[in-house]
Amino acid sequence: MKPSHALNLSARILLSLTLLLVCPLLLSAQSDTKKTTPPPPPKKSAPAAAQKQPTSPTKASPTTPTKTPTTSTPPTKTPPTVPPKAPTTEYSPNGKLQKVVTKSGTEAHYGPTGKVSSIHTANGMTINHGARGGRVVSSEQVNARGEHIRAVNMGGRRGYVDHTFVRGGRPYMRRTYVVNGRAYARAYPGYYYRGRIYYGYAPGFYYGPAFYGWAYDPWGAPVAYGWGWGGAPWYGYYGGYFAPYPAYPAANLWLTDYVISQNLQAAYDAGAASAQVNAPAQGQAAENSGNAGGSNPVVLTPEIKQAIADEVKAELAAERAAAANSQGATSAPSGDQLPDALNPTNRTFIVATVLTGRLPDGMECSLSQGDVLTRIDDTPDANQNVKVLVSAGQKNDCNAGAQIAVAVNDLQGMHNAFRERIDDGLKTLADNQGKNGLPPAPSTATTPVPGSQAQPDLDAVASLQKQEQDADAAEKEVAQSANPGAGN
Repeated sequence: MKPSHALNLSARILLSLTLLLVCPLLLSAQSDTKKTTPPPPPKKSAPAAAQKQPTSPTKASPTTPTKTPTTSTPPTKTPPTVPPKAPTTEYSPNGKLQKVVTKSGTEAHYGPTGKVSSIHTANGMTINHGARGGRVVSSEQVNARGEHIRAVNMGGRRGYVDHTFVRGGRPYMRRTYVVNGRAYARAYPGYYYRGRIYYGYAPGFYYGPAFYGWAYDPWGAPVAYGWGWGGAPWYGYYGGYFAPYPAYPAANLWLTDYVISQNLQAAYDAGAASAQVNAPAQGQAAENSGNAGGSNPVVLTPEIKQAIADEVKAELAAERAAAANSQGATSAPSGDQLPDALNPTNRTFIVATVLTGRLPDGMECSLSQGDVLTRIDDTPDANQNVKVLVSAGQKNDCNAGAQIAVAVNDLQGMHNAFRERIDDGLKTLADNQGKNGLPPAPSTATTPVPGSQAQPDLDAVASLQKQEQDADAAEKEVAQSANPGAGN
């Protein structure tokens, strides 16, 4: 063996021995380093709901018990049954209760006096409250034949049920009135205007031309008529709001007082039936001598009454002209027909049922039967409302001079009721002509109007009774939601 080869062999042996000695030391040092180096911060655990996956359930180690996480995310549990939504309330900026929404979804709005002004239930029922008592409940449904049925309960055992139908190709509305349990019906012919249907009043009969002339033209001498209201509770109640004319030179002034008095008497009866009209007549007369703010008079002024009398005279002329038309209510207009509510000649309207209007601050104000409105808009807005001026409002109603929006259909209903009151007054005049100071009239014979007769709805009384029970339940729910601590 050469010397160089021996040297190489020795070097290789020495290197091997060195590696055998050094490697264990290096491995031991690396192991110690792993033990002393802190682990990196753990990643945030996923929410518990994500951890509990059905495909790979996580089990706790028997030697390492799990602990409740201390993070802000609580452990997920099986969600309980969701309880009914709690009632909610809203207040106006001045701290007055403005709205209540019950658990069932019924929504109640409050007026400036803190009393409920309107209630709207989840199933479509609307309840409007008068400022001094009484309420009007309305609801609508469609039967299996696609016919619209609307019920309106005005309290005091009064109300009506509307039922639409078609006769001879023309739409009609049959209205069944219920007064103290007695039902009678009238038919209202329908017509279209800008794609919407309106129903107008049609008299049940017409008088002869001579009688209409007697009612339209001035009488020979003013008549001091005795109404007999002196001891009537309603007359004392509204003593600060309404006063009849001392004498009547013509029938249109007599009919004006007749129409106003019938509205106020009906409003009083409805309020008394709801047990909310209890104050003495003298006190109520004083109460009705000013509005809620006490700044504007609410008395039916001579100017306002003259505007009503002018409307009466215009209706007498229109009815006399219609009586000469033998077609009566059966002829359908060939095209669009302007509803009476938008007729430029009809500007003054007497509120026929309790309604609500919205004030600029979001609060609601009430309109009571017997309030007087003046329409100041001719074209409805997108919601089919027109602007009106409150010409005369009673205590706690919308202030006289306020401008509010009213639905065209509501104005149409006021005008229909106005014409109906006029015809009722004409019948009273015909029955009493020549008596109590009234001058004798020509023939009072009548001719039926074709198409204006209808048979009463046999279910009207029961429908109004059921509606009243549902309204009572809604009122109770609202009261409990507004005052949850008051008990049942």
